[in-house]
Amino acid sequence: MNWDDAPADTPDRLVGSAADHDDQAVEAALRPKELDEFIGQERVRQQLDLVLKAARQRGATADHVLLSGAPGLGKTTLSMIIAAEMSAPIRITSGPAIQHAGDLAAILSSLTEGEVLFLDEIHRMSRPAEEMLYMAMEDFRVDVIVGKGPGATAIPLELPPFTLVGATTRAGLLPPPLRDRFGFTGHMEFYAPAELERVIQRSAGLLDVAIDTGGAAEIAGRSRGTPRIANRLLRRVRDYAQVRADGVVSREVAARALEVYEVDGRGLDRLDRAVLHALLKLFGGGPVGLSTLAVAVGEERETVEEVAEPFLVREGLLARTPRGRVATPAAWSHLGLVPPQEGGGTSRGGTGQTGLFGP
Repeated sequence: MNWDDAPADTPDRLVGSAADHDDQAVEAALRPKELDEFIGQERVRQQLDLVLKAARQRGATADHVLLSGAPGLGKTTLSMIIAAEMSAPIRITSGPAIQHAGDLAAILSSLTEGEVLFLDEIHRMSRPAEEMLYMAMEDFRVDVIVGKGPGATAIPLELPPFTLVGATTRAGLLPPPLRDRFGFTGHMEFYAPAELERVIQRSAGLLDVAIDTGGAAEIAGRSRGTPRIANRLLRRVRDYAQVRADGVVSREVAARALEVYEVDGRGLDRLDRAVLHALLKLFGGGPVGLSTLAVAVGEERETVEEVAEPFLVREGLLARTPRGRVATPAAWSHLGLVPPQEGGGTSRGGTGQTGLFGP
């Protein structure tokens, strides 16, 4: 699975990348307002800075922008920064909210000149609306169909120049005609621990949380390379420090707090460890089929495949093979287990199970 194609996590996971209502409220307060304040994504930030400065110097509307990448990496934040840098208002909507071409026509017809339209999860927009967007992006015009059947007529509607900022976690699902109409495309990468430390230090200052370098580093190492998760863990560690410590987030306090919340040193939570534990102890490291592994964990097949596996694969703890799921040496090491000897486990492709009539 391509990382852009990975669906969002379930909202009840502390290390899930989906944003709940609390996350959205906190993120609104923590978001940087200018491009110079934005941490990480150095390449995208520099390229976007050139695009926006050139547009301002020409006195023109900025090109349409497509931002792709996993949830929680800052796509919405960048869209708001684009509007702020261009001194323009921003209109926010999402692909699932636009199910008919008329929905999109109503939004487009109410835009003002230079306004930024942020369309989140743009790949989930309906096909009729998508085809209307082609003409709107290229010619700043839409054809509104009035009537039905042979008597239907198309009324052209001129639009003021605007900037569309599309965000997607599944860039591969966008049709080429739509992708080609974006003047700038930026792919958001996962953050390095050093970048997440800066994010945490900045957020701690805004939230009035006392934190030292070791505490920030400990949280950053368990945040899966995602600022949204880093800010969420920071809030939970803050609660622990307030109730069970002196209010200062040190490395030791952060480690104890995240142990309470079952987030280990590599960012794995209960579900992740359950998948690895079943794969290693019950099936000798694999290969094992996905459905069998899901039954062993007590979860739905889709939950294991779409929620737990993407991060385990990215961390090099699990591999997907034609014969099934296989644990890597790093998985054995992480759980403190010794791989089976020759004849079982991953080296010989055994399942680690005893057959019905003996080994």
